[in-house]
Amino acid sequence: MTGPDLSRRAFLRRGVGGAAGLTIAFHLPGCVASEEAAPTEGEAPFLPNAWLRIGGDGTTTVVLAKSEMGQGVMTALPQILVDELDGDWSSLRIEEAAAGPEYGHPWLGPQVTAASSSVRSSMQPLREAGAKARAMLIAAAAQQWAIHPSACHAENGFVIETEGTRRAGYGALAEAASRLPEPDVVLLKELGDFRLVGRSVPRLDIPEKVTGRARYGIDVDVPDMLVAVVARCPTFGGSAKDFDDGPALRVPGVKTVVPISSGVAVVADGSWAALQGRKALRVTWDKGDLAGLDSETIAADLVAMARESAVTARDDGDVTGAMARAATTLHAEYRQPYLAHAAMEPPNCTALVTDDACTVWAPTQAQGKSRRVAAEITGLPETAVQVHTTFLGGGFGRGLEADMVREAVELSRDLRVPVKVLWSREDDLAHDFYRPPSYHRLSAGLDASGSPVAWTHHVACPSLLGRDRPLADDELDRTSVAGAADMPYDIPNVRCDWTRVEPGVPIGWWRSVGHLPNVFAVECFIDELASLTGADPYQFRRVHLRRSGRHRAALDVAAAESGWGKSLPRGRARGIAVGEAFGSFVAQVAEVSVELGRVRVHRVTCAIDCGMVVNPEIVTQQMEGGIVYGLTAALHGRIDIVDGAVKQQHFDDYRLLRMSEMPEVEVHILPSAEPPGGVGEVGVPTVAPAVVNAVAVLTGRRLRSLPLVL
Repeated sequence: MTGPDLSRRAFLRRGVGGAAGLTIAFHLPGCVASEEAAPTEGEAPFLPNAWLRIGGDGTTTVVLAKSEMGQGVMTALPQILVDELDGDWSSLRIEEAAAGPEYGHPWLGPQVTAASSSVRSSMQPLREAGAKARAMLIAAAAQQWAIHPSACHAENGFVIETEGTRRAGYGALAEAASRLPEPDVVLLKELGDFRLVGRSVPRLDIPEKVTGRARYGIDVDVPDMLVAVVARCPTFGGSAKDFDDGPALRVPGVKTVVPISSGVAVVADGSWAALQGRKALRVTWDKGDLAGLDSETIAADLVAMARESAVTARDDGDVTGAMARAATTLHAEYRQPYLAHAAMEPPNCTALVTDDACTVWAPTQAQGKSRRVAAEITGLPETAVQVHTTFLGGGFGRGLEADMVREAVELSRDLRVPVKVLWSREDDLAHDFYRPPSYHRLSAGLDASGSPVAWTHHVACPSLLGRDRPLADDELDRTSVAGAADMPYDIPNVRCDWTRVEPGVPIGWWRSVGHLPNVFAVECFIDELASLTGADPYQFRRVHLRRSGRHRAALDVAAAESGWGKSLPRGRARGIAVGEAFGSFVAQVAEVSVELGRVRVHRVTCAIDCGMVVNPEIVTQQMEGGIVYGLTAALHGRIDIVDGAVKQQHFDDYRLLRMSEMPEVEVHILPSAEPPGGVGEVGVPTVAPAVVNAVAVLTGRRLRSLPLVL
């Protein structure tokens, strides 16, 4: 195979697959890369808990209950467990967990990967799992040697007699350990005793990906599988009135056309036939009540409703009185549009429904939700539903939805064969659950010395919590004011209000949720206050963060490492921003120029305090990725609604950051013994305000809407 017939994946398999080095076995249910990766009978006599198995050959299997979508959990979470286990990292094997209540999220309920919480929520359970297994293995060795367990210690997959010469591998002890009771309480390691946690251990998923062996949802292939694409109404809330399937059925390879809850599915023996069949399909749509909706109307409604009603999220001091007594006041309004997730892998799902079982293969972040939806559609108990999680080609919150699961399960239920539902990029952009738009009205009063004495922030946007359950009229959606109600500056009189506005466009969880729009407004406005008083923006923030040491520490590192205050080449300026999200504190400095009327970001210096760090390189990668995602939103991101439908169709009009636009990025991780914070989302919110604040230095203009237009 040569020339144009050689696929990228085939090239990677041929060109890289023979490279020598450490081999880590993976077993992803439904996506076994090779026969040797699959478990064998009798392999694991020691199963101390849901997270760990140790085989008689010494192989350590760590069960991964989080979705790997490029954020590195397939490495970071095993690091935690294997470190407490004192296991042999080179014998490690990773297995993706099947969906089940034993893997439920300790904070969020069902099994899910969300809220930058994989390490935060898993740290204690995985440490305890590893420590208890280690204690049982030590006890097994001590029993065999007729000595007290305190006379032994564990090290790199062996139990060793501390004052003697005897040693036994975990594999040799596994069966004996399996007969011992699990200890109720164990001592966890001191921070200084970690040998894996805190190290940049190479990511375990990378060899699978660069050799082409990794299996994503879109790669799933099940015997006798059919492929479906769905024609969906282009307008929100619309539905199919009627359809003519004759032209579609005449397309070679098309098997049938099936109406389902989301539209009309064309089912074929392959994706090409299904896509061609959908093109030929004739559907008459009932465009629904939102057919006349447009972005301008939505934007106007946000402003109008913010004047009429509000729920108070924070009310400190006497804001009205302080504002009336202020020597100077400043008012500003900020706006942000709908955004799509636009992950590289569009939504997809494969399902097989039989009389007594349902099996789902999906690149999902929400195993628990997917399982529940499949059970509802089939009428089966949840225990009869298996959800196999594949690698995800990006998530960003889109994988928290189950619409693609619903489509695949409905079709397999009706057709009684396995069905893979594929979405195109056009489908993905036109039928997403979008980041909500928002309107922000901020006011501040300053005393004669230039210090802010009063601050108000009114947020108007749809409710994410209200999407899934009813909210009372006076009930606050905390996700809508995250980063606003808890803004960190030391101002004695603060009020934050929220107005719920529901245009009817589907909304969903989008990377960093409410922090992105709210931190943008806060950090742009605090910069405007600094400018109004003639203060240095960095120093102004620092002075008014007296009670927030972690904010200040991150701010100081970002400023120092960026060369804040030092001269720059002509035509460049720096902007700064700081924020907190998901338990981590981030400051960023953007070095920017304006070239031919366009904003160009040359360098971003990022400082993060995310508490105790498991894998520094993964933290760096996540911050770099968050900066790319945040810059994409700042420079290009916009979903426009025209006549009730999305205007954008592909990456030519919903642009992502180009390679030529990528700035130099430096990430500085602050040392900390605090509990771990999140890193998957916290790099996103502060980059846009840092860029906007730099543009203001260059042009004298305050840009208050995204994406940036000069």
